[in-house]
Amino acid sequence: MTRFMPKSLPAACLLGAMTLAAQAQAATTVNLSYNGAPDPDKNAVHVFATNLQELVAEKTDGEIELELYPNSQLGDEEERMEQTMNSPSLNVASFAGMSPLVPEIFVSAIPFLFEDFEDARTFFDEGEYWQEVEAALQERTGMQLLAVVEEGGFLAFTNDEKPIHSPADFEGLRFRAMDPSQVALYEAFGASGTPIPWTEVYMALRTGVADGQMNPPMYIILGSLYEVQDYLTLANIQYSDQFLVGNGAMIDGWGEATREAFMEAVEEANVMAREHNEARVDERIAYLEEQGMEIIRPSEENLAAFREQGQPAYLEWLVEEQGIEQRWIDMALEDAGMTHLTE
Repeated sequence: MTRFMPKSLPAACLLGAMTLAAQAQAATTVNLSYNGAPDPDKNAVHVFATNLQELVAEKTDGEIELELYPNSQLGDEEERMEQTMNSPSLNVASFAGMSPLVPEIFVSAIPFLFEDFEDARTFFDEGEYWQEVEAALQERTGMQLLAVVEEGGFLAFTNDEKPIHSPADFEGLRFRAMDPSQVALYEAFGASGTPIPWTEVYMALRTGVADGQMNPPMYIILGSLYEVQDYLTLANIQYSDQFLVGNGAMIDGWGEATREAFMEAVEEANVMAREHNEARVDERIAYLEEQGMEIIRPSEENLAAFREQGQPAYLEWLVEEQGIEQRWIDMALEDAGMTHLTE
């Protein structure tokens, strides 16, 4: 035994070291890029990303590790989508990133399509229209659409010129738009819209390039827009969301157990982020009021006017300007229980 131990102990240590090295090599690091600051109080997408990072590591036993890149560190919307298509990575994209590849996604932004959070979540989690969007993205790009991520609630209008109570109050105002769909919406109300990147919104509002913009309260806080905007109109006109996409070859290349664990993590992280987001909506509105913004809550009559003026114009824009086939619109309206809009 005394002669055997000195020889076997180094061998056992070597074997253990080799095993640990193999385990370390087995861990795969995947980049996850997204917009906005790494601040859980101001950025709901960051809350989702950090939850996902922790859950993926836990559920895959460290086989997959996510490296977070907030604040668009890996590029603008188009650049990040190209990276995700061509390399093993993940990205949380906005409409600006998704719509050039799947313009049918604009259908999900029909004004007043949802009454509340529950309606919107059911639409995206269970609806036929959204399943078709997922299939179209994968067929066209190879990417997989993994989750719809809430970015702060429903969209609200802000401006620094006058309180907006009804569509008539939009006349003559200039608004920052995130994408062409928002331009169409502003024009339906008698205003003009100009696409401006998020990173330039604050200065555009401060210098008068635009009078107002549209975002959920969270993003108004995130961008400190309350410093350059006086009025906040809670019209709840559209559900505010972004989209987790992943490189399809990467995900398909994982073993079945790893892939299932990853998808479980995505689902759980999304539930957690939704709960966190919804619980903070009233708090964020109160904060904006404390910062000096005047909060306008349109009457039911004025909300009906927004709906009656905005929906037909937007539906017309989908077909005539974007060339969206009617079947996409019909599927979405069916899923949302709003088939009367096609009559």
